[in-house]
Amino acid sequence: MRYDYLVVGAGLYGAVFAHEMARSGKKILVIDRRENIGGNIYTYEDMGINVHKYGAHIFHTSDKKVWKYINKFAEFNNYVNSPVAVYKDELYNLPFNMNTFSKMWNIRTPEEAKAIIEKQSQEEIARIRSERGEEASTEFEAANLEEQALSLAGRDIYTKLIKGYTEKQWGRDCKDLPAFIIKRLPFRFIYDNNYFNDLYQGIPMGGYTLMIEKMLGMAACEDAADNVPEGSIEVRTGVDYYDFVQMADGVIAKPFASVNGDSFEKIVFTGMIDEFFGYKLGTLEYRSLRFETESLPEVDNYQGNAVVNYTEREVPYTRIIEHKHFEYGKGKGTVVTREYPATWKHGDEPYYPMNDERNNSLYAQYKELADNFSGVIFGGRLGQYKYYNMDQVIAEALSAAEAEN
Repeated sequence: MRYDYLVVGAGLYGAVFAHEMARSGKKILVIDRRENIGGNIYTYEDMGINVHKYGAHIFHTSDKKVWKYINKFAEFNNYVNSPVAVYKDELYNLPFNMNTFSKMWNIRTPEEAKAIIEKQSQEEIARIRSERGEEASTEFEAANLEEQALSLAGRDIYTKLIKGYTEKQWGRDCKDLPAFIIKRLPFRFIYDNNYFNDLYQGIPMGGYTLMIEKMLGMAACEDAADNVPEGSIEVRTGVDYYDFVQMADGVIAKPFASVNGDSFEKIVFTGMIDEFFGYKLGTLEYRSLRFETESLPEVDNYQGNAVVNYTEREVPYTRIIEHKHFEYGKGKGTVVTREYPATWKHGDEPYYPMNDERNNSLYAQYKELADNFSGVIFGGRLGQYKYYNMDQVIAEALSAAEAEN
């Protein structure tokens, strides 16, 4: 069979790209080493609840073009992300807003909150300067994430809501993390627990998997005009790219060559860019995750909120997700997932690029290789070694498809 594109990865980037190219008359083969489509936004049903297998995904965007596009494949509910943070026996609302400050300091007004944050942050800056032997007249520059957070938020917020969670997430002490990870902290001096500032937000009713199925032509869109031509996209799951292609010196020698009787003009690759090149320049770092999911048929409401963060370093998981609350589920039975950050090693799932100076420099070298490697488009978080939200992934995939047309 002759295909115009081999799309490696049936996640959001691959599905959007495949959909757009199929609509323009191209024939696409999509492969994924997992047994399911959807990548990290894959959802499955348990007791009538759409379970986010690879962690919570809340769609949000201020890009009207992207919002209009994604609504062709899903109808979104009006879910608003309002996580709760647990520190010891205390509960705090996120993001940092007047509900948070009122609970922490027993205050009521924005002026009081601003004064406390300013006082604590200046005390921390003065302490750090004293320890360094710096003059107060010099411009303060944080040497690490801990100093950056203390200079922005003060001691209370840092200790209770930043330190432990961040150290678990990154697997390092805050003193060993670069300051740029926290360039700023979004303080909201209003009583508003909406985590995102975006104009559009929600969860696709019916789950993300159905949305991806519509993109890939595996299910019909409500508007027939949004469907891809029948037979234009073939999907094969449980297929590892490195078993599928003919390899030479760690990379596929000719990306448009015949593979197992199939031929391709181009490849769209959404896996790890360093793995594609056989790690020849070195290995990029990632953070991984481990999930423990538990079905509780006799419990109708486990924690009262979709997302509850645990900010103590001593609690091994970063958050508990109760999936039914994403879609306002009622009735008996619930499903919860504990999310554990993990150090990534070969063979693990890579979730978050470690975009520090060393890794970004190494990625730049791989990108130079990719730019000179004809016939392959690298996309998504792993292919471009960059943290993307879902709307950004869609925008990148649409841009790549537009460049091909």
